[in-house]
Amino acid sequence: MKINRQILFLCTGNYYRSRFAEHFFNALAKQQSIDWQADSRGLAIESGTGNVGAISPYAVQYLSEQDIVIPKNERRPRSVTVDDFVMANKVIALDVDEHRPLMLKRFPQWAEQVEYWSVPDLHITPPELALPQIKQQIFQLINSLSSVTSHCSNLHQTTNSAASSLKELT
Repeated sequence: MKINRQILFLCTGNYYRSRFAEHFFNALAKQQSIDWQADSRGLAIESGTGNVGAISPYAVQYLSEQDIVIPKNERRPRSVTVDDFVMANKVIALDVDEHRPLMLKRFPQWAEQVEYWSVPDLHITPPELALPQIKQQIFQLINSLSSVTSHCSNLHQTTNSAASSLKELT
């Protein structure tokens, strides 16, 4: 399957919430055979001074419980750039209260084009509540993307069929 649409998940440090969302989305998108792929970035990775390693152990553990294995050579957290916004078809920031102010400060021209969820960081919401919440929202997201993809595919088939019928008439 050709991947031609990109979704970008944003959190503060690109270590915990956005990385979980990226991996869970990609596993589910592959399973559902939709042509979307996720990536993730951080809005303020410099604030993640306590982040050790490439990805949060909470994210790794919960992904493992979902039978999703993280590669041993997992990349380190990355900061979002303007190019990331340009490349993405859809951008989701994981916590409106935390991330909208960062967007307005650092990328004001993109702030209103971002979809904001409400999944606070560890100091507010423990992983046993936050990660299932992200999982549920990704299920809903995949369903909506599948519906749009299916509708567009049906519309394309109908258009092709109508065009063929018109050719036969002429």
